[in-house]
Amino acid sequence: MPLTVWSSARYTFPLPPGHRFPVEKYAMLRERVVAEGVVSAERVLDPVAASDEMLRLVHTADYVERFVAGALSAAEVRRLGFPWSPALVERSRRAVGGTVAAARHALGHGTGMNLAGGTHHAFADHGEGFCVFNDVAVAIRTLQSEGVIRRAVVLDLDVHQGNGTHSIFAGDDTVFTFSMHGGRNYPFEKVAGTLDVHLDDGTVDADYLRVLEHALPEVLHAARADLVFYLAGADPHEGDRLGRMNLTFAGLERRDAMVMQACREVGLPVAVMIAGGYGHRIEDTVAVHVATARIVAEIG
Repeated sequence: MPLTVWSSARYTFPLPPGHRFPVEKYAMLRERVVAEGVVSAERVLDPVAASDEMLRLVHTADYVERFVAGALSAAEVRRLGFPWSPALVERSRRAVGGTVAAARHALGHGTGMNLAGGTHHAFADHGEGFCVFNDVAVAIRTLQSEGVIRRAVVLDLDVHQGNGTHSIFAGDDTVFTFSMHGGRNYPFEKVAGTLDVHLDDGTVDADYLRVLEHALPEVLHAARADLVFYLAGADPHEGDRLGRMNLTFAGLERRDAMVMQACREVGLPVAVMIAGGYGHRIEDTVAVHVATARIVAEIG
């Protein structure tokens, strides 16, 4: 079946001049996947906004209420990394909704993709690192609460460890959290997941792919999951400002294909999020995300 994706690109939000978060990449990605024939225009859908009730399955009522009302402290806003605005609230809800929708679609059709999401630094009671709400956690808890899934596995291949996700699911054996990330990169205080692989700065394609190839079968076997959430970060790319790794475009394509093929071999549906990417050239970041979508479309 052709790939269906969700895009919250039209729900943008204001940032000050020179801010390092590349919010423009989402609109560029939406345009490119259609222009290059990866996804037909009618299969690029607007996500429904996540409700407070859904968000409270993961986040504390206090945090949800204060964020929505614009009542975070100055310190909390600094930690988040975004200036608050009503547009940021709407965008954050839509990004979560995209992951929930992609996950539902994957269960019925094998794959689904959110052209956003992967906000893995959001904890139950606060946001940080450009992550307001934890979309993957909300999707997992939503589907579990409905009895649609029992178990899930998070394959987090963003270059930064998913500390918020790990914290949310700590001690919960229904969710297997796997992260391969820069050991010396942000966040500098890691939160243990089910399985963490700490990689050196400067890691190249061959070393990265060898570690991943070894880990994937073990993770998928141990997780006994009903659904995979794959965070396909573009930030391990050699051109990324924040990644500190040296993966090439070809290496990242092999990474994505390896994940999708491993999941297919064991018959697991996959919901994909694009996660981070902060290229010196935003076009490079978008190119990595487009390639991910193409591989998901081809293998899924």
